[in-house]
Amino acid sequence: MAAMNTSEPARESGAVNTRVVLRPYGSALPLGLLSFAVGMVLVAGIGLQWISGSDVATAGLVMVVFVFPLQGIATVFAFLSRDVGVATVLGLFSTSWIATGLTHVLSPPGSTSTAIGLFLLAFALVLVAPAVAAAPLRPLLAVMLGVSIIRAVLAALYQLTGAPWWSHAEGITALILAGIAVYNGAAFLLEDARQHPVLPTTRLGSAYRALHGNMTEQIARTPNEAGVRQQL
Repeated sequence: MAAMNTSEPARESGAVNTRVVLRPYGSALPLGLLSFAVGMVLVAGIGLQWISGSDVATAGLVMVVFVFPLQGIATVFAFLSRDVGVATVLGLFSTSWIATGLTHVLSPPGSTSTAIGLFLLAFALVLVAPAVAAAPLRPLLAVMLGVSIIRAVLAALYQLTGAPWWSHAEGITALILAGIAVYNGAAFLLEDARQHPVLPTTRLGSAYRALHGNMTEQIARTPNEAGVRQQL
């Protein structure tokens, strides 16, 4: 736990100093990424028809009761850890698992929906911003988001056209995405456990300094961060 300045008024000058307490949290990235990988395996299974019939509804239920809660927890702790970029991505994905899962639970297997297709296109569009933001800092995460955008577009095309090859293409892309997520999750987990990179995570710029910088560098902008400053 770190503190900045003091909370007692300086009586002589009339100035007021403020103490900001930073609480240490564990990294939310491994939990968020590995649970995401499990969900993507289920998405691939449905797209490639490894999962069919009544098992599609079962897979949808697993997305809702397993993937969503874990990514939701990771979202909360990412915000508490002051990483708004990761928290935004995890938050978007966490609730998308409810939409995807309930669609599989409530709809007949193999059915399509224009509403879901438009949702997936909008989801792909909003992922562009965090992907661009991550590229100069954490390229591996940016690659994962880029593949996620492609998968969402392929899924949207299937929902809008009903053509089975779009579903197969989505399934293959989801498998690739699951592999990327497992690598990223393992890399960040090992990095956090060993306190130094074990597998390449391609941290650059401020993301590199976040792991290797000293305490002064870490808290330099704290007075101007959300939760400390007066306005968002």
